[in-house]
Amino acid sequence: MTTDLYHLGDYAPSVSRVAAQLDGSRVPARLKAHDHTLWNDDPAEIADRMAWLTLPTDSRGITGELVEFATEVRDAGFRYVALLGMGGSSLGPEVIRQIVGSPVSGGYPQMLTLDSTVPAWVSTATAAIDPAFTTFVLSSKSGTTTEPLTFYAHFRNLVEACVGVERAGDNFIAITDPDTALARLAQSEGFRRTFINDPDIGGRYSVLSHFGLVPAALTGVDLARLLEPAAAMQQRCLSAGPVADNPGAWLGTVIGTLAKEGRDKLTLVASPKIAGFGLWVEQLLAESTGKNCTGIIPVAAEPLQSSDAYGADRLFVQLRLANDDSSDARAADQAMLLLESAGHPTVRLELSGAYDLGAEFYRWEYATAIAGHILGIHPFDQPDVQGAKDRTVSVLEGYQAAGRLPDTRSDDAGRLLEILAESGPGDYLAIMAYLPDADGIGDAICELRRRVMDKHGIATTAGYGPRFLHSTGQLHKGGPDSGIFLQLTQEHVADLDIPGWPFSFGTLADAQALGDLQALRNLGRRAVSIRLDGNPADAIHRLADML
Repeated sequence: MTTDLYHLGDYAPSVSRVAAQLDGSRVPARLKAHDHTLWNDDPAEIADRMAWLTLPTDSRGITGELVEFATEVRDAGFRYVALLGMGGSSLGPEVIRQIVGSPVSGGYPQMLTLDSTVPAWVSTATAAIDPAFTTFVLSSKSGTTTEPLTFYAHFRNLVEACVGVERAGDNFIAITDPDTALARLAQSEGFRRTFINDPDIGGRYSVLSHFGLVPAALTGVDLARLLEPAAAMQQRCLSAGPVADNPGAWLGTVIGTLAKEGRDKLTLVASPKIAGFGLWVEQLLAESTGKNCTGIIPVAAEPLQSSDAYGADRLFVQLRLANDDSSDARAADQAMLLLESAGHPTVRLELSGAYDLGAEFYRWEYATAIAGHILGIHPFDQPDVQGAKDRTVSVLEGYQAAGRLPDTRSDDAGRLLEILAESGPGDYLAIMAYLPDADGIGDAICELRRRVMDKHGIATTAGYGPRFLHSTGQLHKGGPDSGIFLQLTQEHVADLDIPGWPFSFGTLADAQALGDLQALRNLGRRAVSIRLDGNPADAIHRLADML
């Protein structure tokens, strides 16, 4: 069971006042009843997006089937599971892998997640597996998501070369909604299995459905242990009672109230053993609340600084495992005490064990729905994501007509320095890296974030493209105009063709970067795009040194 501790300081009266208003309006009861008017008079994408509310208990009915299927896959000799997806369909199971992990014994396959079209990333994933002994999980709610379909073309070609055309389908599994293009592809291409998910569950609320549980089962995760604390959290959140006694509603009230009072940078503080949770909650909060020129800006994996390095736009949330006595965990504990002493509002959530992750998935989904109501936004749609997709399609159509992408000029680093110099309280820097997560790049980005915080005192976020397009991309375009957007790209040392497609992975990644940049600039956002020369990690360090 998770224990929680809130230190709200001067904000406690405001939070209590809003909680009383929610009680008076019967908001938790109306949420339980799927009342769409909590967010919008129009029930579109609300009435048909509420099945997540009872997923922990509903999903108990499918665990036996999933365990049996996982045993079948293991006994067939598969040594790897490659999850091919984007956004909500892949971030949840990847976080389960990072935090819960696979059992030490049992012979279950190792899992990796591929959610980048950058050729170096695809090549690294390919080199890490043996296609003949890999189960590939194509995961897409809509069934039309471009990235997993291109990944499928790449890996299907490799599997056929290893085991033959007739047997290749046995290496593939699909997870999707009913009657999608992916479901039809799976049938026609002879996939081993297709799991049809409840269509009344949105992608970022789907971690406790087939989308999260199938990959978890394949790697030996104890589904019953994961769902048990989630079901207990569901019961606590759906039981009658005041907001103050409802762990999901109380967290949502804190998040929403403080965001309205200017503390909209929800900063996650976590030790390495549980840091992966930030990937998932980042998408949940950003894509759910970042619209109508408002929203909560989740800040994950930011370097910890002294308390005076932070502005008055922060709410700090610590997640830790009770048995984590590492130096990183102790440093985070000390940092939280200093932040509280400096007057920053803080929340501490301590998990008794890794499987309490299931409860936190549910708590944060419920909290996000409540925060959305407080902010006056619709937390189940993503109206601004399509704009970047449309621009990417337009760029690719131009490529097919002209045989090349449009000429683009890299911005000078001085332009970034100018914009940062003009930044003010409440602003944040979003680093959008269309780069592989390798060769010191993550450390270099961390150093860049640290330098920006030290010099300009603003929050920083970072994400790898195109993954973040299905996560924080909605916030970047639909949220408050407080972001400074730094896009980092590089020349592809080695490109990869996509079998049967009219462009390569490198062209697709570059088109996605360009489409996103065009969308940001069309909205008047402060956006800088820098093409890195040479070793990207070294180039980022040079950029940091300029600060």
